[in-house]
Amino acid sequence: MVRLLGIDPGLRFMGWGVIDVEGNRIRHVENGVIATNSADSVPERLKVLHDNLLLLINRLNPAEAAVEETYVNRNGSSTLKLGYARGVALLVPALAGLHVAEYGALSVKKSVVGTGSASKDQVEMMIGRLLPGVKMVRADAADALAVAICHAHHRASANHIAAGVRMA
Repeated sequence: MVRLLGIDPGLRFMGWGVIDVEGNRIRHVENGVIATNSADSVPERLKVLHDNLLLLINRLNPAEAAVEETYVNRNGSSTLKLGYARGVALLVPALAGLHVAEYGALSVKKSVVGTGSASKDQVEMMIGRLLPGVKMVRADAADALAVAICHAHHRASANHIAAGVRMA
């Protein structure tokens, strides 16, 4: 069994989700968001993200992490701030010694729903089907669980391919 942490980066709300994977079975462990106060300075908000993400990693002890790649939008300032949050999302697990993978939104949607053009509602619905009984605080947590599931699928494919290479 391997425990995976999925992260949906955001400066206001950073979604996170943890799943356990054993073979082709996935089990929900926990999910939530790390919220920051928009009245605080960016460095203070990044510290909140850092400190809480580190606490999560220490408490839940994932073996690997996966972070959703962000897209550039029209507002340069918003994109830059999102990039800061994404930097924290990548750095904290790496400093904790975890392997960190990155996946684009299209890859995440395709892994969970079967199509890269899936809506947020479709992603949330499939999370509910793949992880029965899961309760999500916000869409950010659903997105983070989707990132973790995407990573689980990519790990399984990579392990299957590696096993085939070893057998040859």
